[in-house]
Amino acid sequence: MVSKRQKRVLRYVEEGSLLKLKSYLRKHRGLELNFSEGRKRRSPLHLACSHEDDGVLRLLLKNGADPLLKDRNGDTPLHLAANKALKRGKRAYDDLVVPLRKSCPEAMETPNNAGVTPQDLLQWMREEQETAEKSSSPTATDPDREWREKLFGECQDEFYETFGQYDEDFLCEDVDTEDFGDWADQIRREYMAKQRAQRETAAGFKGKRSKTKEEKEEEERSRRELQARLEREHAEYLARAARKAEETRLSKKKQYEEKCANTFHGESDSRLGYADIPWPVPRGTVEEMVEVMLHGVDRRDTPAFRKSLRRQQALWHPDKFAQRCGSRLKESERQRILDTVTALSQELNRLAQSIRIECLPVAN
Repeated sequence: MVSKRQKRVLRYVEEGSLLKLKSYLRKHRGLELNFSEGRKRRSPLHLACSHEDDGVLRLLLKNGADPLLKDRNGDTPLHLAANKALKRGKRAYDDLVVPLRKSCPEAMETPNNAGVTPQDLLQWMREEQETAEKSSSPTATDPDREWREKLFGECQDEFYETFGQYDEDFLCEDVDTEDFGDWADQIRREYMAKQRAQRETAAGFKGKRSKTKEEKEEEERSRRELQARLEREHAEYLARAARKAEETRLSKKKQYEEKCANTFHGESDSRLGYADIPWPVPRGTVEEMVEVMLHGVDRRDTPAFRKSLRRQQALWHPDKFAQRCGSRLKESERQRILDTVTALSQELNRLAQSIRIECLPVAN
């Protein structure tokens, strides 16, 4: 039975949504990708090969997709990749066959229900394709592919290190939001569709012709415009993410202060468990708690920062905390609460000590 999350993976693979798929797999680490769905019983890896999506293919392999999984006809993903190489030539071979072969060399000799292996399929490639491959210059490069891989590689590895970082504060489980990743996916799909259409059009000509100077200049101009647009949208996305992060920190600081007022200065006599204590970050480290306590105070303004720090030290001093709340603590959770208060107090004292050391005059 395919789970809801696995169906989400299939949808992203079908759509070619590389960036959304990468973010989803990061969020759900260890998600099982080796499953089959549909009439043809194909896995996500089969679908990536069928759609000739080398980016999704490599991402699935990186996250544990099995290249030996077979569909209803006994075909592995490498069978589909080899068939695409027969039709498309070297580009499909490099994009699909090569990563699968490197990930699982034994898949080359795995037969389907008809007894045909991917190695058999590749041996049937036409002589003109082999001749064209040999006659091409060894130093020749595909500028379109290099540009695409460089641009979207940077988006994946550099721009999205913080993607999804604030999901717990703003998103519910498995809810889609419109973000920079959606836009980049759309641009990527449009670009790949355009390149596919150009290849199919070029294949209709009997003879080959070199691109004119005007065509090359037009392609270069289009690439520059697309890159500039992508960078512009990315800058806006980073600005939105920064504003959202700041709103999150301010919200946590406000909630923390309100809970402190209700717990420490209220008149309630109700018993206090660990979850009832106004921790700044209930499941965070003491360092994260201190960061929320002191958020909004400029550390360069030493007097103001010291004043705010002393206030928190007084609030979380173990003896004073015991005087205010000791009689109200639940016995089953008392020790855990007091241990956390002590650790929090020690971190505040360490920070105060570091400030005193920084302010000491330098001896001549």
